[in-house]
Parts: sequence; structure tokens; C-alpha cells
Amino acid sequence: MDATARAIVGGLFFLFIFLSGLWLTRIGRPLNVAVSTLHKLISLAAGVWLLVTIYQRSQVLPLNGSEWAAVVATGLCFAGTVAAGGVLAGNQARPVAALRAHQIVPVLTALSTAATLYLVLGRL
Repeated sequence: MDATARAIVGGLFFLFIFLSGLWLTRIGRPLNVAVSTLHKLISLAAGVWLLVTIYQRSQVLPLNGSEWAAVVATGLCFAGTVAAGGVLAGNQARPVAALRAHQIVPVLTALSTAATLYLVLGRL
């Protein structure tokens, strides 16, 4: 798969993650188990796809320092998004900070992923 196709696949993953998240928001509480599971599985698939893409690229050409920094930043953004989503998925009261984090950090994750793919796939 060439770099353009990988970028399109990554964009589609994030589009589906955002759309399923908006769907969850519209449904409200209690969360629909099927939609929540779909949202989580798409997010997991996006993370695995990104890891596989980075691994395959690193087998062709080792990552340099800036690429590693982008990969680590993207991983931290993914972890923050998952953590904030996990807090929101519970049945107890939702802290406002977790809600705000889950509104902001996914955007940072998408931007970080785009930057990482640009850096990592740009030298192929």
C-alpha cells in the first residue's frame, strides 16, 4: 500500500471514530452498548493499523529522532484519548475535565497521527 492510500485509510479511520462518537453523544445516557463497542473497536483498529504501518516502515528504513518523537507523541495522545473515554464510559458522574479532555485530545490525536504519517511515510 503506498503512502497516499495509507493516508486515506488513516483519515477514514478517524472519520468513522468521530462519527461514531457523535452518534454516542446524540444517543445520550445510558450508552448504547452496540454503538459504544463499535466506537471502541474502530479506535482499536486505528491504533493497530498505525502500529503496523510504523513497524512496516521501520523495517524498510529505520526511524530517525524526529520520527520517533512523533510516534511517541501520537502514542501518548492515543492513550489520553482512551483514558478520557474510559472515564466517560462509566456509570458514575462524568467529571467535566474528562469530558473536555475527550473533546480536545481526539483532535490532537488526529493531528498528531497525520503529522506522524507525513514524517514516517514521507521518506519512502
